Amino acid sequence: MNYKTRLLLDVGFKFLFKATGILVLALLGGILAMLVYNSFSFFLDVRPLDFITGIEWNPTGNSPKYGMLPLILSTTLVTFGAMLIAIPIGIGTAAFIAEYANHRLKNILKPAIEMMAAIPSVVIGFLGIVVVSPGIAHVAGLSNGLNALNGAILLAVMALPTIITVAEDAIHAVPKAYKEASYGVGATKWQTLCKVVLPAAAPGIIAAVMLGVGRAIGETMTVLMATGNASLLPTGMFDSVKTMTATIAIEMGEVPYQTTHYYALYAIATVLFIMTLVANMLGEYFINRFRKYHAA
Repeated sequence: MNYKTRLLLDVGFKFLFKATGILVLALLGGILAMLVYNSFSFFLDVRPLDFITGIEWNPTGNSPKYGMLPLILSTTLVTFGAMLIAIPIGIGTAAFIAEYANHRLKNILKPAIEMMAAIPSVVIGFLGIVVVSPGIAHVAGLSNGLNALNGAILLAVMALPTIITVAEDAIHAVPKAYKEASYGVGATKWQTLCKVVLPAAAPGIIAAVMLGVGRAIGETMTVLMATGNASLLPTGMFDSVKTMTATIAIEMGEVPYQTTHYYALYAIATVLFIMTLVANMLGEYFINRFRKYHAA
């Protein structure tokens, strides 16, 4: 292959990869534009402030109510509960794999954790109904366990592979010189992990958490099956809740086309899109900070 041919191939592949990147951005922008366009039709009938702060979601009543606040709080409650469970377990598991597990155990744990991400969400939701929900109901003395806690536990399980994988990479990437310096002044392995390794890996760990949050916010089938789907303001983890994703999934198939209710679901999707986008952008920001920190 002569020089001219190689040059043409380099230019061609460079153009192809650039076009692919632009296409991805165009698709993302197109989705957002479609959501905003249809949401605008909804906001011609309902004020944005009333939509965001309204405390009742009942679009099929005699006097339809389009208050999204219960859906936002329900989504936030379930996601927050999931992160309370997933963050300590995820970071602890990542630290164990990176610092304590031997080579053979790592080769078992890492593929097993990655396989967790391949479990369909409907399977996780089914296990929540038949296993987790009865357990919660029995322990808490409830008639059923289809509530925010059930959804939080299941979302924590689904977010763990992302958190563990990214956090383990961040911990593993901490320069050995840091640990050797810590050992050199008499620190134990545990002290080195807590006071040197984890702080040095903090940007990557934060990125893992933010990506886990994005994973939890955008989940649909699991929360649809496991949280009870009550469109009320939640007061605690044992309340049945209805998340934004579940609302769209339940109502979009039956709503009359081009009605206020129809466009309201697009407005919910727009808010959800922005929330997920912000979470993922924050995750990417911290990942880039982590890479630049270790490249310096």
